[in-house]
Amino acid sequence: MNPHSLLASAAINIALALIVLSLFSILKKQPSLASIYYAHRLSHHHYIHFDSSLHRFLPSISWISRAFHVTEDDFLQSHGLDALVIIRLFKFGIKFFAVCSLVGLVVLLPINYYGVKEVRDMRYSTMDSFTISNVPRGSRRLWVHFACLCFISFYGMYLLYKEYKEISIRRMQQLQSLKHRPDRFTVVVREIPLCLEHKAYDCCVDHFFSKHYPNTYYSYQMVYNTENLDELMDQTQSLERKIDELKETSMARKHKNKMFLLDTSQQQTSEVGLLEEKLHALCQKIHQLQCKDMLKKKELPVAFVTFKSRSAAAVAAQLQQHSHPLLWVTELAPEPRDVSWRNLRVSYRVVPLYKLGVVIAASLLTVFFAIPVTAVQGIARYEKLKKWFPPVMVVQFIPGLSSIVTGYLPSVVLKGFIYIVPFAMFAMAKVAGWVARSKEEIKACNMVFYFLVGNVFVVSVLSGSLLDIIGKFISHPKIITSELATAVSAQADFFVTYILTDGLSGFSLEVLQPGLLIWDTFKSCILGCQRKKSPYLYSLPYFRIIPFVSLSILIGLVYAVVAPLLLPFLIVYFCLGYVVYINQIQDVYETTYETCGQYWPYIHRHILIAIILMQITMIGLFGLKLKPAASILTIPLLFITLMFNEYCKMRFLPSFDHYSLEDAAENDELDEKCGRLNSEFYEKSVNAYCPPGLRPVSFAATESSSTPLISS
Repeated sequence: MNPHSLLASAAINIALALIVLSLFSILKKQPSLASIYYAHRLSHHHYIHFDSSLHRFLPSISWISRAFHVTEDDFLQSHGLDALVIIRLFKFGIKFFAVCSLVGLVVLLPINYYGVKEVRDMRYSTMDSFTISNVPRGSRRLWVHFACLCFISFYGMYLLYKEYKEISIRRMQQLQSLKHRPDRFTVVVREIPLCLEHKAYDCCVDHFFSKHYPNTYYSYQMVYNTENLDELMDQTQSLERKIDELKETSMARKHKNKMFLLDTSQQQTSEVGLLEEKLHALCQKIHQLQCKDMLKKKELPVAFVTFKSRSAAAVAAQLQQHSHPLLWVTELAPEPRDVSWRNLRVSYRVVPLYKLGVVIAASLLTVFFAIPVTAVQGIARYEKLKKWFPPVMVVQFIPGLSSIVTGYLPSVVLKGFIYIVPFAMFAMAKVAGWVARSKEEIKACNMVFYFLVGNVFVVSVLSGSLLDIIGKFISHPKIITSELATAVSAQADFFVTYILTDGLSGFSLEVLQPGLLIWDTFKSCILGCQRKKSPYLYSLPYFRIIPFVSLSILIGLVYAVVAPLLLPFLIVYFCLGYVVYINQIQDVYETTYETCGQYWPYIHRHILIAIILMQITMIGLFGLKLKPAASILTIPLLFITLMFNEYCKMRFLPSFDHYSLEDAAENDELDEKCGRLNSEFYEKSVNAYCPPGLRPVSFAATESSSTPLISS
């Protein structure tokens, strides 16, 4: 890729970002679009002030300046630690690559550029003169690259340790502030044996825990296969929405057209009446299915057991309850809004098969996705493409078009191809048998990250089929580092365009929400502008954010020593991402559950993989540059990184996987002194885990609400 292609990509991305961000700053100030750009605030009934002057039709940067005035404590209190982890990830990237850029531009860039003076003029058309490939073989200057490699590695590990420690402390504080959540007192029990006498599971639960936890056991909530009830509940909610829409549409037309015909009004009234009758019939059917006799047949060997203390719940969750390890399997319950009720229907014994199937499906998707990624690299390598497909030579006769095709188009096409991947992986993770939605999303994050490493990075770097690459590496494992090192330095320009597209264009479109904007305009035209809009509220998509940001960190680390010119673009990437997601989390997305920072251990692992991949690449590069001593000295650095990873696992990871008995006992003692825990609190904890199909139904069309007809 020549400088013209790189400049074309930068110009297009910068222009697109400026246009989109300016448009967003105008649209955000329009009251009619509050349901898109203030969905979170509207759902929490926050007051939103709109300027009525003409200034609301002018672009502004007030939303950007607001992002830099948000304190972490306020953000944590309003949105939780999981959302703060996303922001800390962007801040980590800013802090890390700001220092790396300083080292790269001040130290490495001059060394690379003045590496081979006699051929520098021949390489003006590529980025090679700014990369390590411009340094002659065996040069002593390569020791500067080794020193920078050591500095970047140790600085990265220092920041990782610091972040892990700070987030661990914040997790402890968050758990302390949320100590009265029902999940602190509840465990989920699976594989409950059937009571042969009563042909039921619930009597076994009460008998088992009353016997083994006589002083701390309180009650239980059985889980039922309420799939048909869930469908009926969805139908009633759909009918309610239709009734509301008909009433609002009718009122809007009356206000809009004073000559509204009487027969049309009567027709809509009769239609509403029919829907209300249907709604009432559905409510009656739900009441019948909720009776105890009907539910007895649908009982599952799963229950949520509530204890009188946190320490008892923590002990019960971590102990093996029965001599048979596949009976009475316990774990701490997720918070009520985090429960995946669908997966509780899956037998615990077949969950490993589900997980294996998901891994195989994700692996196949990764392998077969190498085909479009390889095709993208064919577009980027225009000179080779002309040999493979001669008709493409017509592009070079149109001024500037070849620069756009080779500079901007490949990264856009690649982003288009991989856009659906996070959604596909998330759908796979949902059938893996996890009992918590957060676990599903964490699993999806990991699968998407490894997919991106395999396809976007490895296949893009080596520009071949993933199957061929794997076969080549299996037959000749010694060439892995040299092949990777050779390819990495040649692909620096492509990844510059990728970072520009993913950052400038990607983040700009994320904040604009063009899909919702088009859909809202369509609905407004069909239903009338007078209709009251409900906010377009969606959960914060961790599975889309974390893997792509982690990939950008990986690209930056691998190229930090190889091509330091890439690093300033990453600072822009993380700064823009920080501003965008501060806005999105505060105004748009909803945090639908709170794991108290359990995403960070996986982010930590992703960044460590990036550091290790950087070191492996440099081992190969030093070998190619005939500097075996530097290659050998990099191996101990690799082992130090691996030992650092093991230390972090021992030091921090257990605090994220378990709830300590000491903290639980201390909180129990405080509550006993203050008298905060009573039967009313315990009942609320039990009822919090009532399955959705058994919850009270109360609709406007019905005369009275109903209550669940069963109780523990």
